[in-house]
Amino acid sequence: MTLTNWAGNISFASALQRPRSIAELQDLVGRSEKVRVLGTGHSFNRIADSAGTLVSVADLPSVIEIGERGVTVSAGLRYGEITAALQAQGLALHNLGSLPHISVAGACSTGTHGSGDANGPLADAVNAITFVDASGELVTLTRDDEDFAGSVISLGALGVTVSLTLDVQPTYQISQVVYDGLPVERLGTDFAEVMGSAYSVSAFTDWVDPDVMVWRKRRELSAPSAEWLGARLADGPRHPIKVMPADYATQQGGVAGPWNERLPHFRLEFTPSNGDELQSEYFVPRARAAEAFDVLRALGNQFAPMIQVSEVRTIAADDLWLSPSQGRDTVALHFTWIQDETVVRPVVAALENALAPLDARPHWGKVFEADATTLAERYPRVPDFITLASKFDPTGKFRNPYLDTYLPTS
Repeated sequence: MTLTNWAGNISFASALQRPRSIAELQDLVGRSEKVRVLGTGHSFNRIADSAGTLVSVADLPSVIEIGERGVTVSAGLRYGEITAALQAQGLALHNLGSLPHISVAGACSTGTHGSGDANGPLADAVNAITFVDASGELVTLTRDDEDFAGSVISLGALGVTVSLTLDVQPTYQISQVVYDGLPVERLGTDFAEVMGSAYSVSAFTDWVDPDVMVWRKRRELSAPSAEWLGARLADGPRHPIKVMPADYATQQGGVAGPWNERLPHFRLEFTPSNGDELQSEYFVPRARAAEAFDVLRALGNQFAPMIQVSEVRTIAADDLWLSPSQGRDTVALHFTWIQDETVVRPVVAALENALAPLDARPHWGKVFEADATTLAERYPRVPDFITLASKFDPTGKFRNPYLDTYLPTS
C-alpha cells in the first residue's frame, strides 16, 4: 500500500521504519545517509518526506513519567493518550490543539497551537527535549541551555525526538458554549471582547456569511447568557464545518468537564473528517487583527467554493525561534480547503499577497507559497536556526527537499 499523510495529498517515497527501542533507533540513524521522521501525518506538505530512511517513533516504549520538571512523555504518543493519563493523576497541560489525535513531538516541532489570549503554542509547555542527533547520539536540552529555544519547533532538522518534558498544572474544568450569528463586523470592532470572553476562543466563518460562529471554552462555570454581542446561544451541538456531524465534536452546551475533554474541538474516538481537505494558516500580529479581517472579507468571494471553513484563534507571544507567535501576540487565521491543489494554490497565492503587508507568517506544516527569502523576513530567527541545525547535523542527514527549499544553508 502507498504510504500517505492523513489528508491523502502527499505520498511518501520511502517505506516506513518502526524501531522498537531507542538503541535500535540510534543504530538506524547512525548508519543512514538521510533520515526524516513521520508523526501522525497531519502536515499538508512535504515537510516529512525523504528519499532516504523514513522513521516512525510510535513503536518506541511508551513513557508517561511525572517528575520534578513536569511530565516526560515518549515522542510518538498522541495528545489524547497523554492527557487522559495526566487527568487521572489530577494534572493538566496549559492548552491543547483542536485534534487530540496528533503526536506530541510532531505537533510541537511544527508549531501547532490552540487558542487563548494568554496561551502560548503547545511547544511553549516543553521544558526539556531529548533527540538522536546525526551521529546517533542522544542529546538532551533544557530551558537552561542556550540552544533550547531553537530546538523545540525544529521541523525535524536537528534529529529524531524521542521524548519531551512538559510543564503541568493542577487539573481544571472547562465548559464549552457555542454562539451562532455573531455579526462579522463585530469580530473586528469588538475583537478584544470576543477573544477575551473565555480561556480559549475560536471563531468560525467563510468570510462571506454575515454571521460568525464562536466557540467559547470557559474555566468559569457559570451559566452562559442567551445572547451575547448580537449572537445567540446555539440550540444544539455544532461542528466547525456546518455539513459535518456534530457527534465528532467535544461536548458543548455549557456542560462542565475535564480540560482534556473540552479544549480539543474533536473527540479522540472519532475521526473528525475523512481527511479529504487541504489546510493553510497565517499568523499576523494581534494589533493588526481588524486589518486582516478587512482583507479576508474583501477576498471572501474568491474563496468560494474552495473553502470549507476558516477559524480565527489567538496565541500569546513566546520566544521559540521558529514559532509563528515568536516575539509577538498573534492572531491565527486558519483555512480548510477542498482537496484540489489546482484550484486552491492560486487562491492561497492571492491570500498570501493580500496579507503580506501585515507581516503574515505561514504555518510550516500547511500549504503555502512563500519562498525562503520571505520566510527569513517573517521569521527573524531563521538564520540562527540554520546555524543551530548545522551544529547538530553538520552533514545534512536530516535535510530534505523541503528544508533545502525553505531553509537553505547558503
